[in-house]
Amino acid sequence: MATGRRSAAAALAGGRRSTTLPNLLSEREMDSLTAICDTLLPSVDVSHATDDEDLIAFYRTSASMGGTPHHVACLLSGGVRHPAIWLLRVVLWLLSTWYGALLMCGRAGLSERFPYVQKFSRVDGKKREQILLSWSCSRVPYLQNLFKSLKYLATRSYFAQANEKNENPSWKAMGYCGPDPNLKTLEIKAVDEPPILDELKPQFGSEGGHPITSALLHMASPKDSIIHTLRQFGFPTPTPPSSSSPLALHCDVVVVGSGAGGSVAAGVLAKAGHKVIVLEKGQFYDKTDLSLLEGPTMEAMYEGRGMITTDDVSVLILAGATVGGGSAVNWSASIRTPDHVRREWCDEHGLELFGSKAYDRALDAVCGRMGVQSDVADEGFNNMVLRRGCTELGYPVSSVPCNAPPDHYCGWCHLGCKDGKKKGTTETWLADVARSGNGLILPDCKVERVLLRRKGKGRSVASGVLVQCCGSKEYFVIKSKATVVAAGALNTPALLKRSGLRNAHIGKNLHLHPSVLAWGYFPRTKWPAESKRSYEGGIITCMSTALAEWNGSGYGAVLQTPALHPGMFAALTPWVSAADFRERMLRFARTAHVFALVRDKGSGAADRFPESLEYRMDGADEENMRRATEAMVRVLAAAGAEEVGTQHCKGERARVGEEGAVERLVERIRSRGRGSWRAGRTPVTTAHQMGSCRMGTDATKGAVSPRGEAWEAARLFVADTSVFPTALGVNPMVTAQAVAYCTAHSILQLLLDDQTEELNCTPCMHS
Repeated sequence: MATGRRSAAAALAGGRRSTTLPNLLSEREMDSLTAICDTLLPSVDVSHATDDEDLIAFYRTSASMGGTPHHVACLLSGGVRHPAIWLLRVVLWLLSTWYGALLMCGRAGLSERFPYVQKFSRVDGKKREQILLSWSCSRVPYLQNLFKSLKYLATRSYFAQANEKNENPSWKAMGYCGPDPNLKTLEIKAVDEPPILDELKPQFGSEGGHPITSALLHMASPKDSIIHTLRQFGFPTPTPPSSSSPLALHCDVVVVGSGAGGSVAAGVLAKAGHKVIVLEKGQFYDKTDLSLLEGPTMEAMYEGRGMITTDDVSVLILAGATVGGGSAVNWSASIRTPDHVRREWCDEHGLELFGSKAYDRALDAVCGRMGVQSDVADEGFNNMVLRRGCTELGYPVSSVPCNAPPDHYCGWCHLGCKDGKKKGTTETWLADVARSGNGLILPDCKVERVLLRRKGKGRSVASGVLVQCCGSKEYFVIKSKATVVAAGALNTPALLKRSGLRNAHIGKNLHLHPSVLAWGYFPRTKWPAESKRSYEGGIITCMSTALAEWNGSGYGAVLQTPALHPGMFAALTPWVSAADFRERMLRFARTAHVFALVRDKGSGAADRFPESLEYRMDGADEENMRRATEAMVRVLAAAGAEEVGTQHCKGERARVGEEGAVERLVERIRSRGRGSWRAGRTPVTTAHQMGSCRMGTDATKGAVSPRGEAWEAARLFVADTSVFPTALGVNPMVTAQAVAYCTAHSILQLLLDDQTEELNCTPCMHS
């Protein structure tokens, strides 16, 4: 409806600062939080040194002037879920007292005047900087995590936020244009227009609109409208609610999750003629709803508002939470399952599927549906740097296949695709669901549990799901012949646990592809061309496998390039003083980044997500991270950077033209012992989660069978990255889709067997 469209667009618009969340922090907590934010980002008057108005505004606007403390407070009041939030709030309260400040700050918090001890906000600004710096690399984990958490929240919020005009006082000085200038947005009107009646919607597909809009069913709509839509798509009439049971919808297959896995299963089954309902806890955003603003978009379209970390704050995690899942916000890289991984999964794990012709056909099918190709018309800044640096050093470098055409010169893909050129699941498999006339997509719905029933003395049988409308206390049931869980490697295990499954592998063996970055600064007078900006162009168009053990085990690291807009750039950039940090931010548009993606042997647990998320790197992973960081620094220097550095908390960097400087930096990286990376002094990030319900040849080796069916429950299938037996080592979208494609065909066979059985059991008319 028209009102729904404006609501979606408004959710991504500027001026949105978690206003739907209350600020539950006390005055004492806010006093400390404001002081910390303004220590990280103070107001400085530089008008005496420059007449550049943009530069003056950049330095003059403090964190509190930008509303950052209130935004962070709202996040700490419920916007971010983490087991240590309560402890962080206790520390903020303590810092508002003289004795707490003395405990947390030591001698640096003392005054030269009576009464000598004071709360943190009264400490001199320079001393506050020294205190924060001492926390940042402290050997006391609680202090280090306190600094990391507040620095991440404050700096990302400050540089990612935008006002009602989609502007930020820092952006012009940084050389950042804000949203893509070519973006066309939906006008948000002040007065609501009359809603479009369901009867006037096209039945299948959508003329002039997004293909899936006609297949969206909002369960918050009036019951008559819901029944009308179900009938329109040929679904059975729902069973009305009663005093003992909620409203029940009926279908052949219910799919939980609309990302890379769930969408493929839904598309294959719907095109085969089966009635399919896809459930998604996130919202649908059409291309005309998008703002491409980093702050509000990440809060609306990412899991946990884009602010998930492991329990020990050692890894920052990004995952999509919108219709289309990760495919709606990923970086386009579409890499087939590497041969060494297929051999490992087939030979060492006994999963013959990955050595089969059927899996070859699945890879061909999903790559064909996404239009995967490797040509690039114009390569972006970061990828030009990576390609040139690797070529200079003799490292292998190759083009990365993408699910976008060669002219896809867009650096905002992680904030949604503005023109539909990136063939995520909303443009492919979910569009197939809509066009088939056999499927409906229900956004804003959270699945509470899978419904299981006992069949004699045998294992349980899945018969559907219990669902709650997000933001509502109303529940409804979907009854189905088969159930597919594809909620992602973070959410799938917890759902299965809530449903009563107890397999030992559910929630364990979580792999994250831990990634670490290095940077190189290229002044505008140097190559690449002055017009190039770090945030523009295809995000990943080339990579190097020099450190990946590509022809062996694959347990190394690949070098690729990230999407870093001001908020994430600031969150990952080391802070050693307010002045140094501002200077680094001013170089944003000409600072290239390369990251090393490690195929990890270490693992974690996601069975209690989002309340808890555990992860621990293996020693071999740390060694690969160290080797890769050395290589990245050399690559950036070889590409022609004026200065190179890492994201280590001490802000280490080296002038490339200074004799021996790069080698001294490399030696510092090399000297770090095992445990230093795990300790979190260098930010580690991930956008890939997998393995938490891994596939195995029997219940002792995995949570699901090679067909994708849960060992504990018949007719319950898992079709997302959680079924990967090990870490993959490359971007997982193609592999996730190929596995889901095979699982969908297993379900097709199951439904065909059902039909055959029904025919055999139907009594003859003449008997």
